[in-house]
Amino acid sequence: MEWISELLLPGSQSIASTLVLYSFVIAAGIYIGKLKIFGVSLGVTFVLFVGILMGHFGYEVDSDILKFVRELGLILFIFSIGLQVGPGFFSSFKKGGVVLNGLAVLVIILNVAIVLGVYFFGNVNDISALVGVMSGAVTNTPGLAAAQQAISQMSSPEQANLMASGYAAAYPLGVVGIILSMFVIKGIFRIKTDTEIKEIEDEQENSQLKPFLLSIQVTNKLIDDTTLVALHDIIQCNFVVSRLMSSDDEITIPKSSTRIHVGDKLLIICSAIDAQRFKAVIGPEIEMDWNSTPTPVYSRRILVTKSQYNGVALGSLRLHNGYKLNATRVNRAGVDLLASPNLRLQMGDRITVVGNLEDIDRLASRLGNSMKRLDQPNLITIFVGIILGIILGSINIGFGMKLGLAGGPLVVAILLSRFGYKAKLVTYTSSAASLLLRELGICLFLASVGISAGKGFADAVFNTTGMWWVIWGFVITVIPLIIVGLIARHKYKINYLSIMGLFSGSCTDPPALAYAGNSTGNDAPAVAYSTVYPLTMFLRVVAAQVLILTLA
Repeated sequence: MEWISELLLPGSQSIASTLVLYSFVIAAGIYIGKLKIFGVSLGVTFVLFVGILMGHFGYEVDSDILKFVRELGLILFIFSIGLQVGPGFFSSFKKGGVVLNGLAVLVIILNVAIVLGVYFFGNVNDISALVGVMSGAVTNTPGLAAAQQAISQMSSPEQANLMASGYAAAYPLGVVGIILSMFVIKGIFRIKTDTEIKEIEDEQENSQLKPFLLSIQVTNKLIDDTTLVALHDIIQCNFVVSRLMSSDDEITIPKSSTRIHVGDKLLIICSAIDAQRFKAVIGPEIEMDWNSTPTPVYSRRILVTKSQYNGVALGSLRLHNGYKLNATRVNRAGVDLLASPNLRLQMGDRITVVGNLEDIDRLASRLGNSMKRLDQPNLITIFVGIILGIILGSINIGFGMKLGLAGGPLVVAILLSRFGYKAKLVTYTSSAASLLLRELGICLFLASVGISAGKGFADAVFNTTGMWWVIWGFVITVIPLIIVGLIARHKYKINYLSIMGLFSGSCTDPPALAYAGNSTGNDAPAVAYSTVYPLTMFLRVVAAQVLILTLA
């Protein structure tokens, strides 16, 4: 039975025993992380605690293997995060997200300010431990990963382990602190959740931003015999005339040269905010069931699955001239977009077109329209991106600073997800494949960090110093959130559900978001979370690295 002891008991560092140890730590951590306490679970973060426990009881991994697995997991996790947040990273700066992103940045600034205050004037003068405490307090594992990677290039492994101990000490109360801050803001302003939910629902019902269908009859004699291209010049907004019914009840697919006449009925796809323009210029809105009218014209959705159309402008497909079709909407990641000619397509887009079935089938064959194709991961893009990320992370950007194995892949992934089509790189990854890559990476990283830090964890945490880590971690979590929450509600009158999402997103904390979603039954917290998450994730990684590189 010697082989059993070599596999299962501490002391052995063989490849087989290492694989068994990693597998147990990850499996047990994920299982325990699913258990909910007061409706909140810690998720895969429990892998770290199981790793610490196993390290405490003497389980070890060869230092070279541990470092390789840790860095590999870090790169996979960070790169997949970059691909996920990249498409929304730049759009998050647009109108509507500026205030929320500004408040999220303020949270980060206050977090860093408290850390600096404790470091220079408090009773904890080890920046490695404080950065770990900060990362745990705001539940930001990528920040811990980036800081650990930076400190490993400058100092001994003990400093990296100390950072992991600080993270583990502050993390549990970090999750609690975020949710507690929500209760504090709710109590200060005497907010009633039902009222806030109704306000959000009313705004969504009366939204003027999403595309919608408008049936209208031409009654204005001044535009009689006007072409559609001329009508665009008159109304001057993005819209698509999907179908036209003439006075003799014949339905056709109009093109830019089509002329409209008094008595014609039009099905227009536009933004709701522009609806009044059409009523004023063309004529009154009418009730019209286009689907019940006998017609050879059909509406279908076509899936873009051929890589050569990634990044191609919709107008360049020449749908009407080549296929006698009109594109009305493009659905991207569950969001309907107006099918404007300059809209650039992405893999996975669903184009709604109207026309004859034969023409629709021809276009579908051209664009791919294959769900099976989307299930295949684009590994070339992933590994090319990792190569470029490592190269970028190795470049000295000044003052001895490098982006490292965390910052480099993150920046490259964000840029590739937004501009990769210009280099003919397909960045689309199915949600299942993306989630697998991200979860595998973070589990390998957390298991490595936990096993490495476990040996000295008890001595580092269960003493006066560890107690102060917990206290300062709670302060780093709660104080900035309450300050920003007061500003968000009092000055900007932001809905409480959005504030909940802001709190969760500014701390990149899925458990807090899950609580917000479950307690309100509304997706408004998730919308705010996704608005601030890309910029927040990027800045937290950078902030952790900068603190280490400048003060360590």
